[in-house]
Amino acid sequence: MPVIIGDAPLSRHDVVQVARFDARVELSAAALERIDAARAVIDALAADPRPHYGISTGFGALANTAIAPADRTRLQQSLIRSHAASSGAPVEREVVRGLMLLRLQTLATGRTGIRRATAELYAAMLNAGITPEVGEYGSLGCSGDLAPLSHVALAAMGEGPVQVERPGAEPHTVETVTMDASRALAEAGLTPVVLAEKEGLALVNGTDGMLAMLCLALADLDRLLDTADLAAAMSVEGLLGTDAPFAADLMALRPHAGQATSAAQIAALLADSPIVASHKGPEDTRVQDAYSLRCAPQVHGTARDTAAHAERVAEVELASAIDNPVVLPDGRVVSNGNFHGAPIAAVLDFLAIGIADVASMSERRSDRFLDPSRSFGLPPFLADDPGVDSGLMIAQYTQAGIVSELKRLAAPASVDSIPSSAMQEDHVSMGWGAARKLRRAIDGLERVLAIEVMTAARGIELREQPPGSRTGRVIERLRQLVPGVGPDRFLARDIEATRLQVWNGSVLQAAGLLERVRSWAADGDHAFQAGRRPAVTATEPTDEGDR
Repeated sequence: MPVIIGDAPLSRHDVVQVARFDARVELSAAALERIDAARAVIDALAADPRPHYGISTGFGALANTAIAPADRTRLQQSLIRSHAASSGAPVEREVVRGLMLLRLQTLATGRTGIRRATAELYAAMLNAGITPEVGEYGSLGCSGDLAPLSHVALAAMGEGPVQVERPGAEPHTVETVTMDASRALAEAGLTPVVLAEKEGLALVNGTDGMLAMLCLALADLDRLLDTADLAAAMSVEGLLGTDAPFAADLMALRPHAGQATSAAQIAALLADSPIVASHKGPEDTRVQDAYSLRCAPQVHGTARDTAAHAERVAEVELASAIDNPVVLPDGRVVSNGNFHGAPIAAVLDFLAIGIADVASMSERRSDRFLDPSRSFGLPPFLADDPGVDSGLMIAQYTQAGIVSELKRLAAPASVDSIPSSAMQEDHVSMGWGAARKLRRAIDGLERVLAIEVMTAARGIELREQPPGSRTGRVIERLRQLVPGVGPDRFLARDIEATRLQVWNGSVLQAAGLLERVRSWAADGDHAFQAGRRPAVTATEPTDEGDR
């Protein structure tokens, strides 16, 4: 089913379906009517001898410069060409598709003054899989994600490089081909747009890039926070911990929703564990477990509650119409500050803090498995032949290096500001930067959790009693790709194979946690079969001319 734009605000799950899984989009009839009505207002103001910002004037610090009617198309085109100034490695395809979709949603509100044909071209580019190349750097997160959105608008004008996916030589693969936008549009049967008054501004004044990355991050955290609970349960089991601290009546004494969710999930995973049951009697003289085991619900739950807050912010943003100036229902065209990215930037930073804390606790649990003074009878470093073999010693080094990086990434970007545009834009959100570091943080968390799952699986297998049914199924699934205890082998391969099972949800599926994750899979029902597609890259010659 296509995602309909214009009848109701998109959900974050809609964004993921289009950005990550290439769901088709359609503009509703009501959206097209709103677009036409707002455009009529702009056309009337374009004929007015009085100046109107972005319609018959320059932009930013040049807002007081009047532009003659004959020069207004060139004004809009010059805006896009000059603002398409990003630099660095290309941003991920799903991010660009997400920001295109969210800009299109704002266009569909009828508050921007765009023409119908321009909005329809954006929808057609998404459906044709034409993805403009956007560099890593270029947005300050105020006046919108200017440079990234300008690269998209440039492609709609038939200029600049884009990427198009084609079937690859191998089955179930795609080939990503880089070509000039004019060629990609022509191959898709699309005509480049010639921008009219106000359209350049309407295409670039939005916080769409950072919001797209927030929606994608929330989808990833749906999966990874459940994985963190699974990893913690496996560690409690493998380290002869107790499930007593996870009892519902204890959680009710401090009724945070996220904490209760994680505690219930960990307790359920351990409910039938013979290992846990084996040391519940009076022969076990330990009073309480270490914090990294006992307090897992509190830390994981904090990250859950942070994600819930971020989701509420995303819902508000997804129901917003962000442009400057905006066309109001009474026909006024008014400048405003809604393009400032502060609301999104703050929660992007907030999520990075929670991620760093969850990963830090995960690394501490892994480390306990490797130290015979704290692992309650396990061999040093879980090695097959300690001394000859190093076991998982360096896997913890890898975790520690990532956790250290995550702590640096947790430093907020949103408290920084560098004035721009001749001091007209004298306070900016840096939300794009907050979103970029959050994506790196999510990748790091995935890797740290994978190493804990791998470590805990080996520790559990070294116990005399069998694991519980759900954690046991996780280990069985893992062993399809990652061998168990044995002489040292190429460990990076095992880490990557485990990470892939965390990434594609196999471990959650084995643990019976798959149904909790709604937004990871295409169409929402065949969960982790969709995944990111393997790709190869190719570059075709481009004819940039005088661009």
